[in-house]
Amino acid sequence: MDGTLIDSTPGVYKAWETFASDYSLGDFREVAHATHGRRLYDTLKELCKIQEEEQLQTEIDRFENEVILGGPMPLPGAKELIQNLNSLDGAKWTIVTSASNKYAPRALEKAGIPVPKSGLITANDVAKGKPHPDPYLAGAEKCLVNPSNCLVVEDAISGLLSGRSAGARTLAVCTSTQRSILENEAKPDYIVTDLTSVSVKLVEKKLQVTINDV
Repeated sequence: MDGTLIDSTPGVYKAWETFASDYSLGDFREVAHATHGRRLYDTLKELCKIQEEEQLQTEIDRFENEVILGGPMPLPGAKELIQNLNSLDGAKWTIVTSASNKYAPRALEKAGIPVPKSGLITANDVAKGKPHPDPYLAGAEKCLVNPSNCLVVEDAISGLLSGRSAGARTLAVCTSTQRSILENEAKPDYIVTDLTSVSVKLVEKKLQVTINDV
C-alpha cells in the first residue's frame, strides 16, 4: 500500500524523525529507508527495544497518526487501477500491507483510494510480516487462489521477497526504490516505473494484467 498505491513519505519521515529523537536511533532518513515495507510492530520492537505489548501498540498508534497527519497522496495510476479492479465483478484481488488495521483504511480514504471489496490483509492478520511469506499467503487465501497463480505488486524489497517466497510472481514499481536496486536485490519477474503502465481486465473469470512500460 504505502509506496505502491499511496505516497506517505512526508508523514513517514516526520514520524521517524520524532521516534529517532525519542529513542536515539540516529539519522531518521536512514532508519526510514532500512525499515521500508516492514511492519511497525517488528521495527519498533527491534529498534526501539519495546517489549511491553501495551506500550508497543500505543507507539504504533502514535507513529501512524503522524503519518496520517502528513497527508498520504495517491501515486500515479493507483486510483485508476484500484477503481477499475473494484468495478470488475468477480475479480480476485486484495491489498496486502504491513500497516495496521487502524491505519490502512484511514490512509486509503485520505488518499481517495477505495478499499477492496474483499477487505484487507494488514499487519494484525499475520504472525510474521514481510519479508516472510505469511502476508501474501494470507492474501492468496483471502482471494481463494493458489499463490502460484497470483501476481504481487510491490515497491519495497521486503514486499517483493515476501511475494516471491509465497510462490507468487512479482511486479516491482520504481516509486520508492531505484530500478537497479530492485532488480539486483529483489529480482522481480516484471518491473515498471509506476502503475500508469499497468492495466487490468477480466477474461474468463481471471484477471488479465497488461504491462506497457516505456
